[in-house]
Amino acid sequence: MDRLTRRAGRGETGSMLPKSTWIVSEANAGLLAQALGLADAAGLVAETREIRAAGVWRHVPAAMWPRPLAAIAPGALDGPSPELLIGCGGKAAAVLAALARRSRTVIVQHPRMNPRRFDLVMVARHDELTGPNVIVTRTALHRLTPARLAEAAAFWAPRLAHLPRPLVAVLVGGANGRFRFDTGVAARLADQLVSMLQRDGGSVVLTPSRRTSPALRQVFEARLSPVGGLVWDGTGDNPYLGMLALADMILVTEDSVSMMSEAVATTAPVMVAGLPGRSRRIGMFLRGLEADRRIRRFTGRLERWAVTAIDDTPEAAAEMCRRFGY
Repeated sequence: MDRLTRRAGRGETGSMLPKSTWIVSEANAGLLAQALGLADAAGLVAETREIRAAGVWRHVPAAMWPRPLAAIAPGALDGPSPELLIGCGGKAAAVLAALARRSRTVIVQHPRMNPRRFDLVMVARHDELTGPNVIVTRTALHRLTPARLAEAAAFWAPRLAHLPRPLVAVLVGGANGRFRFDTGVAARLADQLVSMLQRDGGSVVLTPSRRTSPALRQVFEARLSPVGGLVWDGTGDNPYLGMLALADMILVTEDSVSMMSEAVATTAPVMVAGLPGRSRRIGMFLRGLEADRRIRRFTGRLERWAVTAIDDTPEAAAEMCRRFGY
């Protein structure tokens, strides 16, 4: 029996998992995490193939590429086509559509083209896409699992044991085309956190994302360090998973659907810090989680309420396997 068979065995239909699977995505951690999360949950051993647009096609939306395989840098897709292709993002969608006759295709996120060009499409409900080959989840797919959280908790608990409870994990993103996140915005959020600590007690551990500028991190460090707050400086072990695993409350800035999706997969209450700007899709995403009673808007106070973890990644993977007969 091969490696895949040993891991997952036969499905109810008697079929084996595919002998070869590729993850096709740009070198973007958020995109890769979604495709890898789906593959992990399905028990697949997948090979990552990172793609990037070449030449003039870097400036053309992928949905408009007339020959997608010629629009990406050479070498990314060398070798025999796999049985299953899982992609995430617009560029991956264009590539998978071009390869649909060679392999089964699963695209994660709205492909921005006819969904019938793929065997399966995985979207979150705020993507507003439905169809016979569309699987809808409440949040973005991800790689966070109870096992990974337990492992992180065991590793980080001794390192964070000196911090007073309740422990508030703060996950911050950065500016994008929809939200403004400059030093003034960071200072206001940091001051809210200081005031919260003074009134409600506890401690704060903050981690920046890849999109957080050094200037923002410096603002948070300057304001939070005097009151005992910890701000990860980007060196050494990243405390991100440990923070999620051990937090009594999680605060996330509203620019990142990925971070919010991972936060609500824990058993901690999640609060969302607003930013100047607007996104209709993220607004829909937040309203859905508010209706689920999973998140609340941050108003400067520590709040705790009974929650249930939301993680649709295992169910999405199981449905993919059911439809493909794995």
